[in-house]
Amino acid sequence: MSWTIEGNTGTWEIVVGLEVHAQVSSKAKLFSGAATEYGAEPNTQVSPVDAGMPGMLPVVNARCVELAVRTGLGLKAEINKVSVFERKNYFYPDLPQGYQISQYQHPIVGKGELILDMPDGTQRPIGITRLHLEQDAGKSIHDQGHDTTLIDLNRSGVALMEIVSEPDIRDPEEAVLYMRKLRSILRYLGTCDGNMEEGSLRCDANVSVRKPGEPFGTRCEIKNVNSMRFVARAIEYEARRQVDILESGGSIDQETRLFDSVKGETRSMRSKEEAHDYRYFPDPDLLPLELTDGFIEEIRASLPELPDEKRQRFMEEYGLSSYDAGVLVAERETSAYYEEAAKLGDPKQAANWIITELFGQLNKAGKAITESPITAANLGKLLSLIKDGTLSGRLAKDVFAIMFETGQAPDRIVEERGMKQVTDTTAIEAIVDKLIADNPGQVATVQKNPKVAGWFTGQVMKATGGKANPGVVNEIVAKKLGI
Repeated sequence: MSWTIEGNTGTWEIVVGLEVHAQVSSKAKLFSGAATEYGAEPNTQVSPVDAGMPGMLPVVNARCVELAVRTGLGLKAEINKVSVFERKNYFYPDLPQGYQISQYQHPIVGKGELILDMPDGTQRPIGITRLHLEQDAGKSIHDQGHDTTLIDLNRSGVALMEIVSEPDIRDPEEAVLYMRKLRSILRYLGTCDGNMEEGSLRCDANVSVRKPGEPFGTRCEIKNVNSMRFVARAIEYEARRQVDILESGGSIDQETRLFDSVKGETRSMRSKEEAHDYRYFPDPDLLPLELTDGFIEEIRASLPELPDEKRQRFMEEYGLSSYDAGVLVAERETSAYYEEAAKLGDPKQAANWIITELFGQLNKAGKAITESPITAANLGKLLSLIKDGTLSGRLAKDVFAIMFETGQAPDRIVEERGMKQVTDTTAIEAIVDKLIADNPGQVATVQKNPKVAGWFTGQVMKATGGKANPGVVNEIVAKKLGI
């Protein structure tokens, strides 16, 4: 993919790196035993540690460490056997400690790689700089009236994995592909639920522009983008804003900006701090985190088959195209559904039915595949009825529609509603004979132009309520008309 901006002074390209904050799928916070359930009443999941009470000591949640390592291995990244928690000092009203416990110089996961599946079937690697563990801040609430700001500390201390990419992204849509692939991997691993609506996954986009081949420009950070669609819109707007400034003779201020999804624009939030402004130093209450080879290898052995490997297997084992395989492995639940349905029917046919018919119906109904009224086993049965000639493709679509509406099995629908395909050649021949006798003019037309013989086929299908086997009908029509 190549995305550029044509300005008065020439072509500009964008340089984007993403910092994704993924909430660790842990029932307890990173340094306390307080719960992390979404939607709880404000300030009901707060321990003295999360509230920054004097004298309270953080204790590392081992489950969060395990899931961070699991994520690092899933990203084919280096696992650092020694990492250090540091204090990142800044003032936020919803962070009562006055600092955030994070990792900076010695993160738990080092360099890795994420492979993008491009629309043209090619692949493109995006470098992962690091993954580090840190605690989230609380939430300030400004819209409750009375000219007051309320503080909810339920999120204070929730474990986050900050996954930082190299500045390898060159297209707003690439950023979306990156987010989708990362979300898919996290969900396969079970380390983050990827729910952007609930804030489990959000990203900061670092955007700069440059003339091709020149050094990187000054970047601006767009903070807390929480929608795939907004990621692309925010990056595109910001890149055009920077080009307009540079082409007018101005310069870019390094700053943090917010994306206004209503106006479709970014606006300044604050000047961007440098690392030294945060005055990082090792947290004196936490010893360096040391991991053994045995611990890492035990987690590695428990990894599931991930999207890239599954996509390759689907192409080799089921003969699927790169695109179809990519669509089916994007979600773990979809790939499992596909494999069960494909057991009873043709694998390519199963892929087509899921991607076109099932996804179409689910989108209309606003349902996920886990909520599908048609089970994978029943879709497989439908495909087997097509395979053994019980149903034509057209009849199968009618049966499919009833299955989606009622949730019934296809064999029951076929039996109860008499929807079996008519393959009795005697009955079909009788219909064709009558059509020929009743329509001599149409017969003469077909004799002059055999390409219009489809009219007879259509009439037979109409007469049988779509139950006739189209292949058999075509053969009989051609034979009777001598074409």
